[in-house]
Amino acid sequence: MTQIPVAQTPSVSLPRLSTTVAGPADGPGILLAHGATGSVRDNYGTLIPALTATGHRVVAPDYPGSGETPRAAGPLELDALADAVVAEAVAAGLETFTVIGFSMGTAVSVRAAARHPERVRGVVLTAGLAKADTRAQVWLDLWLRLLERGDYQGFAQARALSGVAPEHLNTLPPAELAAVLDPDPTLPPAGSAEQAALVKVLDTTADLPGITVPTLVIATTRDALLDPANSRYLADHIPGAEYVEIATGHLPMVERNAEWLALIGDFLAARGL
Repeated sequence: MTQIPVAQTPSVSLPRLSTTVAGPADGPGILLAHGATGSVRDNYGTLIPALTATGHRVVAPDYPGSGETPRAAGPLELDALADAVVAEAVAAGLETFTVIGFSMGTAVSVRAAARHPERVRGVVLTAGLAKADTRAQVWLDLWLRLLERGDYQGFAQARALSGVAPEHLNTLPPAELAAVLDPDPTLPPAGSAEQAALVKVLDTTADLPGITVPTLVIATTRDALLDPANSRYLADHIPGAEYVEIATGHLPMVERNAEWLALIGDFLAARGL
């Protein structure tokens, strides 16, 4: 008889996460894990209705300092965050679910699958990483320095340069470009610094070989923030993982939304998730 691993108790408690729940109560479960300095609305505003349209029950928590969730009292820890998002899925009535992660959310998803294998039925990872490489560390250091100085204009510029491919940024209409570069300090999530700091230190490399559920890895090949080599590493080290690519910057939901949604939808349908 296989013994289910018992999740260790994280050392940092988090506030209750503000959570969006959508779709039929009896539908296949989906848990969403968003990216650092993002939110459910920013990262999954198009995916949630696409999933509910196919009958899925979607649970989408905002991390501390994103959406309506208050900031944590101290630094974020990956174990605590993974446990917190899983707890929201269980509280919403999901016994088992597929976890879908974007950017930092891929590490949250992998850790959730490692700590709660009895609940996770599938994994989808977009524009992700197991551990921040040198390029990502430089970007994160820049983000944190700008946030510490209160330079929200610089932070908006840095996120624009790292978030979308050059051809997308160069062709934005003036009004859309102004919105992307808006220096309003209330626009970035309040917990942006804590979330970016977590990306600097997280490491799921040891978790990957133990992920045995159906897994899809989506690489963003025009990504200036997280090089697609990070996604290839995930696919190479998760047994049986499927690997696909989108010619987009870090934000496929902005640049190639229809293609991104189709890849996820087709994988879920093919695997009965």
